[in-house]
Order: sequence, then structure tokens, then C-alpha cells
Amino acid sequence: MIRVFRLRPLLLLSFALLLGACGGGNVKPTATAATPVAPVRVAPVKVGIALGGGAAKGFAHIGVIKMLEANGIQPVVVSGTSAGSVVGALYASGMDAFQMQKVAFALDEDKIRDVSLFSGGVIKGQKLQDYVNELVAQRKLEAMKRPLAVVATRLEDGKRTVFVRGNTGQAVRASSSIPGVFEAVKIGDSTYVDGGVVSPVPVDAARELGADFVIAVDISSKADGKAPGSLLGNINQSITIMGQKLGALELQRADIVLRPKVLDIGAADFAQKNTAILEGERAALAAMPRIKAKIAQLQQARLAAAREKVRVQAVQDAARAQAECEARQGTVDKLLRREDCTALAR
Repeated sequence: MIRVFRLRPLLLLSFALLLGACGGGNVKPTATAATPVAPVRVAPVKVGIALGGGAAKGFAHIGVIKMLEANGIQPVVVSGTSAGSVVGALYASGMDAFQMQKVAFALDEDKIRDVSLFSGGVIKGQKLQDYVNELVAQRKLEAMKRPLAVVATRLEDGKRTVFVRGNTGQAVRASSSIPGVFEAVKIGDSTYVDGGVVSPVPVDAARELGADFVIAVDISSKADGKAPGSLLGNINQSITIMGQKLGALELQRADIVLRPKVLDIGAADFAQKNTAILEGERAALAAMPRIKAKIAQLQQARLAAAREKVRVQAVQDAARAQAECEARQGTVDKLLRREDCTALAR
């Protein structure tokens, strides 16, 4: 009995120390003090660029990219339709805007035009395919330095098809195959034509590649009550009219829409490539304050959300720690009451 009696003070002392860790004595623990939170970092906003179709107007895309790069904005994913897929492929392969401009100025139309009057189109498109593959060093879509999506229209059912793997030149050829001008392109078991029929400016394709912020470049012709005046112009405008409603809805899902003033450039007017590039530069430069502000706003919103997530987690951790502490204190209180009763009994 003597040994047991001497052990009780030691047990009480141990529980008292445990109680002290929760706040001491029989005082109920108060709210835990704010826990210091480590600095929160979030990944930079992933900018994507969606390059629309528009035949020779497509040189404007180079000017847009030039101004983005000059202002420190580097799109990390690229999507393209028709002419936009050509520029998109070059950019995704690792070329900068000045390298693309050099390619544009050196372009000989004979390198991309292979006439065929008896095969369902004026132009076969094989030369365009080979030319693009040569410029991208034969890289396949999945091997590009920037993720690239090329949009075409499946002829059998009119569905949008997004190419992200396979032969780059072939995908670009399919995306650029204006019905009645280019031969339709057979890939696998399906046949494809110009992507502008279903997705004139491929905003959704850029989102699907993981873009947080999409800059859309719309160079499509708008029906103004006048006939374009050429076969290619007529066909190009017909495709534009067909895709306008779908395109308008898709453009609403972009964060920024740029419209370079290239409506006066004909679909086959490659001689005005310099004018198109300059108009692309002007459009991007005019929108630059909005682009920067929106990207900064999105980055701040993501940072605030990340901080709130950390704060909530810290509060939950503190509440859990306090609950555990109170549970331990309740156990100590019960033991103390039992000791008191034992002492009274003696």
C-alpha cells in the first residue's frame, strides 16, 4: 500500500505536465494563435495563342507574335486553323517571330502550289505539306517545342478534328484544304478539309492544350454585301460565312480577341505579306495594356486562391490540434477526480 501511495503523486505530476501542454490547470484552452504561413508560390499563367484562318491574311499572325515577344509575353501553347496552322507550326517548332518573318519574305509561291485540275481541287497540297515539314525539321506534332493543335474538318460528318499527334505537314495541309481549291486530304480512314468550316479561330483547341489565358487572332473576312471578286475569295468568304456563327461563340471563350485590319488583303494576295505583318503588330500593340492587365489580374486571383487554401488548411490544422489537446485535458480531469475520491475514501 505504501508503494502504491508513493506512485500516485508521480502519476499526477505526469498528467499535470500533459495538462500544461494544453494550457495549464483546469483552464479551457483558448483559440490557437495564428500559425505563420510560408510564402505561397503559384505557377505563371499559361498563355495560349489561337491563330485563325484567312489565307494570305495569315501573315498578320507573325506581327502579333512579334509584339507579344517584344513585351515579354511568350505563348506556351499554340493552336491554328488553315493559314493559322502554318504559322502555328513554325512557331511551335521553335522559331521566333523574326525567323518566321524571314521565312515569309523568302516564300516562293511555287514552293507551296502544285496545280492539279483533275483531282477534286485546283491545288493538290502535297507541296505545302512537304514545305511545312521541311521548315519544322520533320518534327511530328507531338515532338514540337511548344504544344501544337491543328484543327481540320472531317468531311464525312462535318466534325471538328484536332490533330496533336502525327505528321505535322499533313495536318497543316488538311487544315488548309479549302474545298474547291485544295484536294481533300485522306488521313487514316477519314477525309479532311479546311478547319475554318467548324472552328475559324481555334480557341477551344488552345484551352484543351492547357492554356489558362487565350489570345485569339481573328483575320477572317466579314461579309460586307460585296462579292470578293475572285474564285479563291468567293470560296474563302463562303467558308467564313458558314463558320461565322460557330466562330462567334468560340471567340467569346477567348480572353482577348485581336482583329488586325487585313480585310482589304485578298485571299491570294501574298504580295501584301509585309502589310499584313505590320497590321498584326499594330493590333497586338494596341491591345497590349489590356493583355498585360488581364494576365496580371488572373495571376493575382490564382495567388489569392492559393493563399486562401493554405489559410484554411492552417485553421483546420489548428482546430484539430486544439481538439486533441482538449481531449487529453478531459482525460486528465477524470483522473484527478478519481484521485480526489480515492483520497476521501482513505
